[in-house]
Amino acid sequence: MQMKLNAMFAGGALALALTVSAQAQSLTAANTDEILNAARGYGSATLTAQSNGDPQITGKVDGITYQIYFRNCTDNKNCEDLNFYLGFLDLKPKFEVINDWNMNKRFSRAYLDQDKDAVVEMDLDMVKGVSAEYLDSQIGLWTLVVGQFADHVGFKK
Repeated sequence: MQMKLNAMFAGGALALALTVSAQAQSLTAANTDEILNAARGYGSATLTAQSNGDPQITGKVDGITYQIYFRNCTDNKNCEDLNFYLGFLDLKPKFEVINDWNMNKRFSRAYLDQDKDAVVEMDLDMVKGVSAEYLDSQIGLWTLVVGQFADHVGFKK
């Protein structure tokens, strides 16, 4: 009987520990400070607000400025996802260059904006939460996209 109780308590303790651990690692787009700190692991980054009041991070990696927009927010907080954005003003590659990016790269999408400037974006759904490690890997991926896209469209630092 004692062995059965010990096993039951051990199982309950393990389940509680896993639950607490999972909760401690689950980040959503409402965790602006944690997202900002993760972005700072790859270069400078500051937290500001978009014109509508929703949070925004402006970061810089290898001399290239990008934004992380917090999207689908309620009352300028409790956001659901992130939109990583890089636009090059007055860098107007041919459509074929952008099309080549989209045909040969994954995880991001490129386009020419209304002024025909080069833009690349990547989204991260955080509604159900992500681990700190996953967030870090996605920001790491984004920094690769930034560098590769800059080279691809001929951006000169």
